Amino acid sequence: MVRCTSRMISKHENWVAVCPAAGLTAQAFVCARVGAVDLLLMRDGDRIFACERFCPHEQADLSQGRISDGRLFCPRHLASFDLLDGNMSAGWPSRDLRVYPARIEDDTIWVDAAAMDLTE
Repeated sequence: MVRCTSRMISKHENWVAVCPAAGLTAQAFVCARVGAVDLLLMRDGDRIFACERFCPHEQADLSQGRISDGRLFCPRHLASFDLLDGNMSAGWPSRDLRVYPARIEDDTIWVDAAAMDLTE
């Protein structure tokens, strides 16, 4: 299930609040926008991850994909991306997926805006 949010609240340093932590359940995706960046938040086990929402290969909406064994699979061409570093599976003529630091604090999911190019 995809839940989208559009309001962000600034916090100290460069972290922004994206959504309540309760909004992100196991294997669910949350779509959000910070500046000019469309984000995808997800949980895999006990860890949360944030990355760009659209596949760098064919711009497929990765919120329609799936997570397995620490990898996010594109729904269009089944390439996969490592959730830790964005590394794309071999054989695809594309750059890796952009991933961003994320954390849960005060029952809120925060993403490091300093890691993003908010003017894209």
